[in-house]
Amino acid sequence: MVSRYPFFLCQNTRMTSPTLICLMGPTASGKTAVALQLAEQLPCEIISVDSALVYRGLDVGAAKPSLAVREKIPHHLIDIRDPADPYSAADFREDALRAIDAILVRGRIPLLVGGTMLYFRALLKGLSDLPSADPEVREHLSEEAAQLGWQAMHARLAEIDPLAAQRIHPNDPQRIQRALEVHAISGKSMSEWQAQSQGEPLVYQTINLAVAPAERAVLHTHIAQRFEEMLAQGVVKEVERLRAQKELNLNSPSMRAVGYRQIWQYLEGEYDESEMRARVLAATRQLAKRQLTWLRHFNDLHWFDSTQSDLFAAILRILVPITENNNNVKTKRGISTRSFS
Repeated sequence: MVSRYPFFLCQNTRMTSPTLICLMGPTASGKTAVALQLAEQLPCEIISVDSALVYRGLDVGAAKPSLAVREKIPHHLIDIRDPADPYSAADFREDALRAIDAILVRGRIPLLVGGTMLYFRALLKGLSDLPSADPEVREHLSEEAAQLGWQAMHARLAEIDPLAAQRIHPNDPQRIQRALEVHAISGKSMSEWQAQSQGEPLVYQTINLAVAPAERAVLHTHIAQRFEEMLAQGVVKEVERLRAQKELNLNSPSMRAVGYRQIWQYLEGEYDESEMRARVLAATRQLAKRQLTWLRHFNDLHWFDSTQSDLFAAILRILVPITENNNNVKTKRGISTRSFS
């Protein structure tokens, strides 16, 4: 087979398709710093796998890389949606595949970085062939939610589809509505559909990396420290600006991002600043727990303790095959990755 790409990015000599790097981890685990280091040493372009970074205006609270960083190192799938617009896993898969192809054609390495595990699953495993949306059913569910609240709708989902209810947070109206819609249209739960149908898997090879502190307490400390930094950088004012947009409300898809909902409710006067801080930290720790649970069930994953002193060198050793199997792939500074082994 002859590749249409300038070089093979292969994990071993038997592979004939390009190889992508997937860098995963829970929130506040240090993924971004590792990704930027890799992009300094390898000819990488970064593809964000983050459901908050797609939205314009979600900057401080989403820990979005600065414009200066993005000008230095190419990033993709950041600031591509208005915060009032929905963005699905299917949208992500389509956009990510387009970005991957463009990066490979340029002779560079796609580096997919983030913690939105639903997006990684959609990309790597494909999407199930679920029933199409039905505007009438969706409108009916929206009216019910307005009367009963999304907590009650989530409780209904738990009766219909316990597996989906475990995966979907009670404060995630878009996914609750979709799961209920699928059942209303077909009479089968979303979990049944997903078990019976096979999505289109990714055609590329991947090297899958995960970074996280070995101790959960360390991760919780990092989460608290980062939130204090966000407060100092003006995340509350950022949410104030978002609330001023007439088309946005608390149930908008972008407001599912951790921290934004809790700060919005604080600005609405539902609780004081101390309670807001506690709720943001609790929600962020819950997110990290869900991310770690997903990662533990992920096959073919290279785990790294984000606090280890030789973290970057250890990761580079895993990535040696990308460079050593093709003489045209070198580090940006012309340094062989053997220098780090």
